[in-house]
Amino acid sequence: MEVILLETIDKLGSRGQLVKVADGYGRNYLLPKKLALAATPQNKKWVEQQRVRFLKLEAKEKADAADLATLLAGASVTLIRKTGEKGNLFGSVTSGDVAEKLLGQGYHIDKRKISLGSPIKVLGEYSIPVKLHREVIATVKVVVEPDEESKAKIQAAAEAHAKAGAEAPAGPGEAPKAAEGASDSSEPAPATEAKSS
Repeated sequence: MEVILLETIDKLGSRGQLVKVADGYGRNYLLPKKLALAATPQNKKWVEQQRVRFLKLEAKEKADAADLATLLAGASVTLIRKTGEKGNLFGSVTSGDVAEKLLGQGYHIDKRKISLGSPIKVLGEYSIPVKLHREVIATVKVVVEPDEESKAKIQAAAEAHAKAGAEAPAGPGEAPKAAEGASDSSEPAPATEAKSS
């Protein structure tokens, strides 16, 4: 069926555009949610009359999105999560978590506009794209840090690993670590010289 879009819809079209969609999608989603009108001759005339208003509205939305992108450029979100010893999260960070933190800072961003790709499952710093408008994409810095209990676990594991590495016995054919650093010269040791004479 043919419909006239009343809102810009990703991967479908922009406001005022005439598009073909599946009957079920049009009747069950677009028309009831007032995202589109049936493409009747009367509605087509109405859209032509509204075209200038649609263009002004589109320009205003784009300008607002650009302003918001400028503000978001300096935004940073820190999320504290419980982790294992290696820094892997118990659970994950989703676009909903990022949207919630941004809301706490006064930014009303729909979680569907946050392009996380896949949920974050490892500690670290991430640059996450936020699609504010089809032509405006901002980037938000997201930092995932361990909670206090997890920090202690990670630190204890790192110390245990370092201690185990320092106390590891020399394997067959390896010089002990203390002797390794002592003889850096390429000259043969005195004991070798005594044997050859």
